[in-house]
Amino acid sequence: MAGSTLASPSADPGVAAVAAPASVSPARETWRRFRRHRLAMASAIILGLLIFGVVVGPWFWPVAINDIDFSATLQGPSLSHPFGTDDLGQDLLARMMYGGRISLAVGLAAMVVATCVGVVIGALAGMSRKYADPFLMWVTDLFLSLPQLPLLLLIIYLFREQLKAVFGVEGGVFVLIVVVIGGLRWMPVARLVRAQFLSLREKEFVEAARAQGATKLRQMTRHILPNALGPVIVASTIEVSSAIIAESTLSFLGLGFPPDIPTWGRLLFDAKDQLDTAPHWALFPGAAIFLTVLSINFIGDGLRDALDPRRVI
Repeated sequence: MAGSTLASPSADPGVAAVAAPASVSPARETWRRFRRHRLAMASAIILGLLIFGVVVGPWFWPVAINDIDFSATLQGPSLSHPFGTDDLGQDLLARMMYGGRISLAVGLAAMVVATCVGVVIGALAGMSRKYADPFLMWVTDLFLSLPQLPLLLLIIYLFREQLKAVFGVEGGVFVLIVVVIGGLRWMPVARLVRAQFLSLREKEFVEAARAQGATKLRQMTRHILPNALGPVIVASTIEVSSAIIAESTLSFLGLGFPPDIPTWGRLLFDAKDQLDTAPHWALFPGAAIFLTVLSINFIGDGLRDALDPRRVI
């Protein structure tokens, strides 16, 4: 009886090896999911064009924002003044681009203040197991119960002159508006971060770090916070639009920047008495605020879907 031979794996070079699928980085996967959100992509393009216009536009349209021409007052859009002029004959396109820088800078800076305060308070509350959590949440609920707009108006009215003396007119108003808006908008971020910390602090990877002797600070900054950044990023985008609306409201009520600093809200305030005779004066800054806020909100929706792996896009 002939002995049976064991078949060895074929070493034929013609047999192609099956390649393992390449891993996709989280950032690339997030970008792929974000691109599939059409409204978010369109909003990102619109917001990018607005930012490009206010940052680079003055180089291509070098018109002084305070040049007065009484022979061209309240003119509609034309080749010489694409956005028209105001009651002093000042070019609205130049003033829109200059004011857009300040409005967007206020939104971004106030978002940074609100996010930093909210992350710190939410993280401390989420990691506490005794007294800090109820106390910090009591403070958060207290701030949430305050009427924000009257309080905002009161603080601006009381402290604007003192900060003008320290930082100058433009710098003092900017610092005050950013600090006050950011200081009154951190509560949603704090509650969101606290909820994320309460959920993540009992996970296995945090328990493993704790068993290896990691301090609470290291657990918070190295293990929990990076895994909680997704919802925080989404909430931060919403804070930008909220801060822009708050600044526009202050300027429209006459408590924001002075008349020679034409933010979008200040332009609306100046145009309120000329809506019948010169509607373009209010149309363009109003449209800029509308498009900016709407674009940021849609971008936030896209980021929420892209950063949540449970959502099917």
